[in-house]
Amino acid sequence: MQFSSKKQIKSFGFAWQGIKFLIRTQPNAWIQLTVAILVIGASFLFNISSMEWIAILLCIGGVIALEAVNTAIEQLCDTLHPEIHDGIKRTKDLGAGAVLIMSIIAVSVGLLIFAPRIIQLVVNW
Repeated sequence: MQFSSKKQIKSFGFAWQGIKFLIRTQPNAWIQLTVAILVIGASFLFNISSMEWIAILLCIGGVIALEAVNTAIEQLCDTLHPEIHDGIKRTKDLGAGAVLIMSIIAVSVGLLIFAPRIIQLVVNW
């Protein structure tokens, strides 16, 4: 298979369509993006280290990417089997569970990075 820059550009366009769909249609994505903006702001405010930035950005990316995958799973399931079905329910629950697991990890990382700084700020206030 030969590389085609036109196909690559077209594929980025499809990816942007998916991101726009995620943002337009998924309330959880709005919540996650809002939290991400707040965390990025706090990261600048507290002047976190490079390694902490890496952890924060990986967590933000992981949560939002998993939300996109979960949305894709839900869309596929709803398209192929719009009726209530135990297997489809389990599949959708597993996708949502993956987002929840990553979100718990992200909150834990955020607490490890920001809790000591916030406590220090309160103590010195």
